[in-house]
Formats: sequence, C-alpha cells, structure tokens
Amino acid sequence: MKTWHVLITLGLMITLRLLDPFLLESARLSFFDSMQRGQDAKQSEQIVLIDIDEPTLEKFGQYPIPRETMANELSKLNNSILGINILLSEPDRFEGDDAFADTLFDMNAVISIAPNDKTNIDSRPRPVGVATFGERDAVEFRPELEGMLFARPEIMDAAIGYGTISATQDTDGITRRVPLIENFEGRMYPAFALDILRVAAGDVSYQVKTDAYGIRFVRIPKFDVVQTDDNSNVRIAFWNEFKRYSFTEIDQIPAGSIAILGATFKGTSVVSTPVGAMYPHDIQANLLKTMIDGVTITRMPEFKFYELFATIVVSLLILFMLSKLSIVISGVVFLIISSSFVNGASLIFDNTFMLLDPIFPVITFVIIFAHGSFVQFYTQFKAKQMIKGQFGTYLSPDMVDMLAKDPSLMKLGGERKEMTFLFMDICGFTPISEHYKNNDDPEGLVHLINEYLNEMTKIIQNNGGTIDKYMGDCIMAFWNAPLPCPNHAEMAVKSAIQIEEKTNELREKYEKAGLPPINVGTGVNTGDCIVGNMGSESRFDYSVIGDAVNLAARLEATAARGDYIDYKTIISSYTNDQIDMPTKKIGDIKVKGKEETIEIFSPSS
Repeated sequence: MKTWHVLITLGLMITLRLLDPFLLESARLSFFDSMQRGQDAKQSEQIVLIDIDEPTLEKFGQYPIPRETMANELSKLNNSILGINILLSEPDRFEGDDAFADTLFDMNAVISIAPNDKTNIDSRPRPVGVATFGERDAVEFRPELEGMLFARPEIMDAAIGYGTISATQDTDGITRRVPLIENFEGRMYPAFALDILRVAAGDVSYQVKTDAYGIRFVRIPKFDVVQTDDNSNVRIAFWNEFKRYSFTEIDQIPAGSIAILGATFKGTSVVSTPVGAMYPHDIQANLLKTMIDGVTITRMPEFKFYELFATIVVSLLILFMLSKLSIVISGVVFLIISSSFVNGASLIFDNTFMLLDPIFPVITFVIIFAHGSFVQFYTQFKAKQMIKGQFGTYLSPDMVDMLAKDPSLMKLGGERKEMTFLFMDICGFTPISEHYKNNDDPEGLVHLINEYLNEMTKIIQNNGGTIDKYMGDCIMAFWNAPLPCPNHAEMAVKSAIQIEEKTNELREKYEKAGLPPINVGTGVNTGDCIVGNMGSESRFDYSVIGDAVNLAARLEATAARGDYIDYKTIISSYTNDQIDMPTKKIGDIKVKGKEETIEIFSPSS
C-alpha cells in the first residue's frame, strides 16, 4: 500500500485541527453539550427561582413593576438570600426607589450589574472585598470594560452585595462559560453568582489565585476552590433542576432559601445553553449550584496535544492494520477503536468532568481508513490486473483467479524450489509442413498447430500446470509454481500420458483428412531450479532456469526418436521416485556436460 498518500492526508488533518475552523469547533462543542445532556438531573433543595411571569403582570400591571410594589412582595421572604437578576439602572417611574432600598437594607440582597459601553452613575459603589495571592494581579488577565451599568445609587448602597451578569459565548453563540471576575477601571468585580455564594457563606471577601500565565482559581473560604481557565472563566454544569415560584407566590418560598429573581413573561430574552434555551436567572442558578457542589468541568489547553498525539498513533495503527489484515478485519477493529474513543470520552466526563474531544480523532480515523482502504483496494486491483495479465496465458482461469484473490501464493522475483518440468514436441512435423506447403495452404498449417497446441494446453492447465512458453510446435510447462502443487511430479506425468492419448485421437482425425501421421514426444524431469520474473527492466517473463530444466528438454528430444521411438513419454529417475504409478526402466542417458548417467523410465499400462 502506498502509505505516503495517506500520510499526506493525515498531515492535512493535523493542520486542520491546529487551524480549528468553525465547523470542527462547533462539532466538538456539540459533543461536549451532549455529555451534559446525558447527566442525571440534580434537584436543588436550597436554590429556588422567582419568576416575573404572566400571572405576575396580570396581578401587578405592566413591566417594570413599580418598585414599591416589588418591595412589598419581596419583604415576604423569610430569612432568605435574594439575588436580583434584573438591572435596576433606571429610576423607578413611580419614584419607589427609596422604598425599595429600605426593604433591601433589611434583607440579604445581592443585585446585578452589567458590562456596557457606558457607565450610568458618577460614583462607584463600595468594593467587594477580594484577596489576591500569586505572581500577578488578577485584573491583568481580564480585558478592561468600557463601562458598567450599576443599579441606582440608593439601591447599590442598600444591597449587601453585587455582581456582574456577563457571559462568554462560544463561536456557535451558545453560553457554556461565565467569567467570575470582570475588570472595570482597574478594579475587580465579582460575578453575580459568586457574590451570592460569598453572602451565603457569610464572608466579607473572596480569594483569587494567579500565576505567571493566568488565574488558577477563585475561592470562597467555606467552599471548595472553583477552578477557572486563565481568564477566570468557569464552565457551568447545566444538569440542575430548581423549584420555581411565581412572583405572586413569594410567601410560599421556604425559609433559608437562596432565591434568584428574574423575568420569564412572554417576550423576555432567553440564552442558548448546552441543554436548550434558558432565562438569565436560570443560568445564574446553575452557576451557583456548580460552585456549591464543587463541580469542575475541565478542558485544559494541553488536552488538544494529547488528542493530536492519540490521533496520530491510532491513525498509524490503522494504516498498519490495512497493510497486514483484510479490509473486513481492519474495519471491525476500526469501529471498535472509534467507538472506544467516543465511549471513553463520555466515561471520563461522567467520572471526572474532564472534556476530551473524540470528534476530531474519529473524523480523522474515518478519513484515514477510507483513504487507506481505497489505496489498498486500488493497489490490490492493479496487482490482480498484473497477475491476470502476466499469468492469463500460462495458467487455467481458475488458477489465475486463485492467484488474484491471494497473491501470497506466489513469490515473484526469483525463488529456489523443487519443481517438475515437461517438454513436448510434435514428432514427424516436417511431412505435415510439406503437405500444407505443397497445397499452398500456410493458413491451414497454422490452424492445425493452434488446434493441437490448444488441446495440449487444456490438458496441462487442467492438471495444475503452468505454460512457460510455446516454441513453434513445442510446449514448455512446469508444476509447483506460481501456485504450490505438492504432487507436482505425478500431475506432470499424468499430463504427459493424457497428451499421448489425445495425440492418438487427433492422429486418427488428421489421417482421415489426408494428413501424414502425427506423433508426440514428451520429456518429464523433477529437480531444483530458480523460478520468477526474468528478463530486462522493460521486458520480462515468468520462467525457470536450472539443470533440471535442461534435463527435461533433453528427455523430450530423446522421446519417440531413435532407440526410443516406441516410448512417447520419457521420465527421469528423479520424477519416477516421486510418483505412484506403474513405470518401466527403458535405459540410461548421459547428460551433456556431466559424466554420470541418468536412468530413464516410461509409463506402463
């Protein structure tokens, strides 16, 4: 298989991951979302939601509700913490801000502020306490905001705490993270949910840990540390459920709750999240619950390089499998590996809340497997075409198909092995040739030779032999290559006997046509030789060389001639030793260039 083709594809896929285009990032984020949706819902007993809903507007009139009316309803909360996820930056049209502030002053209320391109008040509210320890100031890792929308000054002064209601949207517009710190005028402002947690813990400040590269965590002393990314973003666990109360049902909220107020009436804006659209105060409640439970959803920067490394290793493993195993087996292993990546990532998230990306690796595996399979298929197709082209005239169609299906059955390029060789030649061919010459019918001679050789070729191929070449009226064939043939000697002798029988049939046919008698001489020998592709770089044949081949040719030149005219088939002692059929010794011959003599035999009935 031309692996370098597929390695280029692998390199392009790695480059694609480093560039991380929108579609790839979106697919990865969607998978992360699916893991959140797969979590069991967790019901919060402490955090509740207060909805300014349709029944609220029916009872109290249009929105915004007069703040004095809001104050009267909120005062019904019994010893609870109130988070107001509604911007109170504009003065109340009914001049109820003072009454609202008086009510908040007697409550544990946290109000929301929001990043903006302008600031709505001149004076800044008292700072929320923060202790920073580390190498750098935390504000260095957050971009400085242009402005901030604060609540009315009297409301800001009455509240026990305040925090920003900002979010970090990913490229697909979905909110998955929230910064716990914002930087405005060089001063840190906590997130809305973070300050609710501070108030719930009864602390006057929160802590921030930094190093040379960014913010490491934020902590309320009575709770676990909240791990963040370098810019203070924390991933929210959205699998929580909260009991909801209409603004008209505040008196039903249990004492000691953490109640977050927000609008839900028709026309209220919603936010896209991994589990669907949510109201803004739902997001703050989920963030608060995430911090209380100590859930840390982690996606470290180095995870990308771990995933790239795993992708490269497994892709190379897939290529190795494709080169050594069948496509079917490789495909099964490929499916197991791909599903293991997906299931493994889900299992890791379920147990550790770490986000590992199986999407890019699996996409890469699919492309690498598809490309590698195509290259393997094409390479095998070309090899089969080569085999059929090279051996189509040497072997029977069935044997060619066997080679094409399993090229490992042959070894090209030169191999030493024991084989049996058969040479056969038409005896008395000259009178036949003269007959056609005298009748000025060269085409008839060619037809006769082709007919005769065709019949002999069928015999050889049907017995598993390979036709090496045709030399005029002579055929050279061998057994045990390119396909293995354990009984090669027996099959060659069997072919020689059948050739003799077929020649006798054809002799009768030709004599009836007025042709001179036709005879055949066949020599068979068994021995070691070199078999493989032989010739030049531009032209070569699959053939054999060796003394054993020469001896078979010598036996053919002896058969049906001179002292051995009655013996149409002559086999050597080397062949005779390997067959189980009746033969008789007919003499000894001396091989040219050698001193020893060779016993020769002929089949006997």
